[in-house]
Amino acid sequence: MKIRLDASLLGSEALELENNLHKKIVGQDKALHEVTKLYQTYILGMSTPGKPVCSLLFLGPTGIGKTYTVECLAECLVGKPEAVIKIDCAELQHSHEIAKLVGSPPGYLGHRETHPMLSQAKLNMWQTEKVKLNFVLFDEIEKASDSLWNLLLGILDKATLTLGDNTTVDFSKSMIFMTSNLGSMDMQTILNQGMGFQTHQAEDIISKESTKKKMESEGLRAARNKFTPEFINRLDKIISFQPLGNIELREIVELELYRVKERVTASMKEKVFSLHFDKAVVDYLLNTDNDIRYGARQIKRTIETKIIGPITNIMASNQVETFQTLSVYVEDETLAFYKEVEFAA
Repeated sequence: MKIRLDASLLGSEALELENNLHKKIVGQDKALHEVTKLYQTYILGMSTPGKPVCSLLFLGPTGIGKTYTVECLAECLVGKPEAVIKIDCAELQHSHEIAKLVGSPPGYLGHRETHPMLSQAKLNMWQTEKVKLNFVLFDEIEKASDSLWNLLLGILDKATLTLGDNTTVDFSKSMIFMTSNLGSMDMQTILNQGMGFQTHQAEDIISKESTKKKMESEGLRAARNKFTPEFINRLDKIISFQPLGNIELREIVELELYRVKERVTASMKEKVFSLHFDKAVVDYLLNTDNDIRYGARQIKRTIETKIIGPITNIMASNQVETFQTLSVYVEDETLAFYKEVEFAA
């Protein structure tokens, strides 16, 4: 008797990770699923021997969560978003700047003062008893010099890096991520063309899926035009992040407002009050100084200015007492902050 199995199911640990990531990241289901699958391969001991745990290139416009996804992954697995070793590739546009990563060789002036960013100690410092992983992010990889890409070839192929002092760094426990905005302008154009009015829901779904495929193809084309075949072939996955539409941006606003409540609660010691946002506040934040091209990053800046700043002033000036409610409404096209007090009958 033969029983057909479902090869698409995730195990409980990987499924828990994916669910936790979905609570933090909006609109990038495919990317989260791919990352989770690679993590599951690692925890089962099925990763390719002698190579990093994974090597992923994230493509897409600014502000859609490429870097944030890596930080959330680190937070879910080791409890600290700052566990990510982040390399700003805009600072590595010249070949001599690679010394920042590997250190200067002995004999060079100041080599003792040059501490490599990719040392073994730095890779391992955030590992926990349960999760022996480290997270390395090369942000905006397309801005780096060819010297970095050549250096990465060895890391991606053999999971090793030789530093300036001839010591070796082991990347076999590393999840390596690269982000890039390559093709983002053309991807945005494709998105705009695919946002026409549809008369039937089925047609709308087909249109969205077709638009997503075109955008992924454009991102892949841009990456292949920029990077060498040797570099592309050493990557496990190239993942195109989807630009965020109004539905996703609304979810992000609601999520960020919930985080504001958490921040207020965490900052209070003895004086405990509740925070309430009227439903109209979400629409106000979506329509105030926000350009869909800049994604979630612009929304976060708006919330910092329009919400966090005023609430900080109210807290510092002791205008709200314990057990009272600080409510935020929209009045006369601006935000209004009220203290609500319950009076005994």
